[in-house]
Order: sequence, then structure tokens, then C-alpha cells
Amino acid sequence: MTSEIETKLAAARTRLILDKPFLGALVLRLPMTAANPQWCPTTATDARRFYYNPDYIDALSLEQTQFILAHEALHCALSHFARRNHRIKQRWDVACDFAINPLLIKDGLKPPPGSLILDVFDGLSAEEIYPSLDDNSRDQPLDKHLYDGDGQGDSGHNDGLQKSGGSGGEDVEHNETGRGGGEEQDNPDGVPPPLSTQEREQLSSRWQQYLASAAQAAQQAGKLSGSMARLVDHLLQPKLPWRMLLARYMTLSARDDYTYLRPSRREGSMIFPSLRSAQLEVVVALDVSGSVSDADIGAFLAEVDALKSQLRARVTLLACDNALSADGPWRFEPWEALAAPRQFAGGGGTSFAPVFDWVSSQAAHPDLLLYFTDGEGNFPPAEPDYPVIWLVKGKASVPWGQRIQLN
Repeated sequence: MTSEIETKLAAARTRLILDKPFLGALVLRLPMTAANPQWCPTTATDARRFYYNPDYIDALSLEQTQFILAHEALHCALSHFARRNHRIKQRWDVACDFAINPLLIKDGLKPPPGSLILDVFDGLSAEEIYPSLDDNSRDQPLDKHLYDGDGQGDSGHNDGLQKSGGSGGEDVEHNETGRGGGEEQDNPDGVPPPLSTQEREQLSSRWQQYLASAAQAAQQAGKLSGSMARLVDHLLQPKLPWRMLLARYMTLSARDDYTYLRPSRREGSMIFPSLRSAQLEVVVALDVSGSVSDADIGAFLAEVDALKSQLRARVTLLACDNALSADGPWRFEPWEALAAPRQFAGGGGTSFAPVFDWVSSQAAHPDLLLYFTDGEGNFPPAEPDYPVIWLVKGKASVPWGQRIQLN
């Protein structure tokens, strides 16, 4: 019986790897362990392993087994174990199932009986679904989410978990079953204890890496579905405010260095280099095709203006829809206030090529090009040999350069 169940699980996992490599790669990150049916009536995960009731797996078809494997892996990849915060556990677990199951169905997987599915929650995150759930609802998740404890596994296993010596990721990697050497004595039925705060943080970071590498492999194979691609893009977008990210990347482009051409005047027998700064040449391009508001453009230019004075940057401003504005370019020295002209001629379709064609026609290339856009348009086929930052309002992707989400 045990051998047959293991063969069935291995076959379902192999089918996922071949047909849906994104989900298959995530499932591979969860070692499979048979669990005691007393605490695991179906399946479970603690973000480290996939636990299963052999009788439950035996009752599923191969297609349904694929679904339940992918279901547990997505809980981990979406870091549901680290996102609950103050929310009630049972409601949060239900919200997570409502968020995951439509994604798997859209990807062509067949849900087993008892799966929580409501069309009204399609496309929503667990955080968006949670407030819509009734406190007295009798809905139960298909599986057990053990990372916060699950009744039988809570007792005596809070944040003070036994761990081996070492620091950082070594604590998380101590052994495959999850925690220190005293687990089997404390949990004779094999119920994994809940995650500590440190473990949640480390596992969340690790699963985000797994998510990114799985998506990249699936894209290269041409087998990443549209719904999963949108999910990955949303999860991997930078979480820092766009102003902070813009400042970071502009600062990296600043040409500050030490030189001995004019040594430092510090006293002493040693000769020290002095810090010399060269003027930064920045091109700022604005998408004026009509999809970006004047308020957004004003906020963007105000931020660039604040940064350029600190970095000694001279800014060349261009406006473009499907062609460059005839009134431009506009140039601003580091001591001049950067401001948008009173009116742009635009509102047509969007092509990004004219901006890059104009830069190519100049005698020297900029140190940095900032393009403010919704990302919907025709891109040049080749990436230029200077850094490009796209500040994007919306969900569109860019083929090259550094993308910053306007949020």
C-alpha cells in the first residue's frame, strides 16, 4: 500500500514537471512525508514538507493528486505562512484556499472534492478575500496549514524552538523534519511545531527565490500560463516606494570618485586622494500618449528635480507619444528647477523608439535615461549601451532595463 501511494505521488509530481514546469519546480521543493491520519485527514504543509494521509491520496485520481501537490506548493510560494499577521487563523486559512484554487483550475488542474471555490473571489488575494468571510462560516480549508500551529501541534512549541548551534540560515536548515533534535520526543505523532518568527522570515525569502527561478525556467520552456505569469509579476515587483528605488538607482549612476590630481589638504605625512565629482548627464523621457496624468508627471519630475541637485545632474527632458514633441528637448542645469512645459503636444499612440533614436543621434550618450510611462507601446528591438530605468504606472512589463513600479 505504502509503495503504491509513493509511486502515485511520484507520478503526479513527474506529470507536473513535464506539463506545468512552474508548478512542478515548486512541488519539488517540498519533500513528501506520510503523516498520522489522526492529525492529517487529507494533506498538510509547514512550508518545509508536504505531509499526506495515505488513505486520502489513495482515494484521489492522478489528476486530483496533481492539484493537491500544487495546492500545497503554492501556499508556500505565496508565503501564506508569513502574511497572516493579526488575522484569525481559521478565516485566514480559508481565504488562502479561496485565493489559490481558482489559479490552479485556470491552469487546467482538477480539484478534489471539498475544494473551496467561489467565482466571486477569482483573481483576488487572500488579504482581499479575508474581510469578505463571515466569522461564523463553516467553511474549512482542504488541507492543514501547520506553520502557525494547528491545535494538536501548538502546545509547548512557540518561538522558543530547539535548534542546533550556528546562525542565520543554518538554524532553518538543521534537519529535514524541521526543528531541533527534541521534536520526536515532544511530538510522538509527528505533528510539526509552528514556525518561529525567524523561520518565517527566512523561509519567506527562500520561497521567493524558488518562485523566481521556477518562473524563469517555465518561461524559457514556453510553459508559463498567463495567469501564473501575472501572479509572479505581481509578487516579484519591488515593494519599496518608487521614490526610494529611483533615488537608489540614480545614486548608483553618480560619477563620484577619488583622484590624486588634486590631493586632499589633510595634515600629516600621508598624501590622501580627494573626492571629485563629475556632472551627471541624465535624459528624462515622458510618455504623453494620454494614459499618464499631469499629476503623476508632476510628482515624477519633482522627485527627479530633488535628486538632480544632490547629484549635480544636468537633465535633458523629452516628451514623446509616437513621435518626439516638436517643442523639445528642454535642458535644465543642476541649479535650475526642473519643470514640465505648460502643454505637451501628444495623445496619439505610443512608441518608445524615437527617444532612443534621438539619443543615438547625439555626440555622447547619457549616464542614465529615465522613462516615465504606462509601459504600453512599441519598444526598440535592442537594449542600448547605457542604463535605462522605466518608471511604470500599471502592470505592463518591459523587455530590458530596470523597471520601477509607480505605487
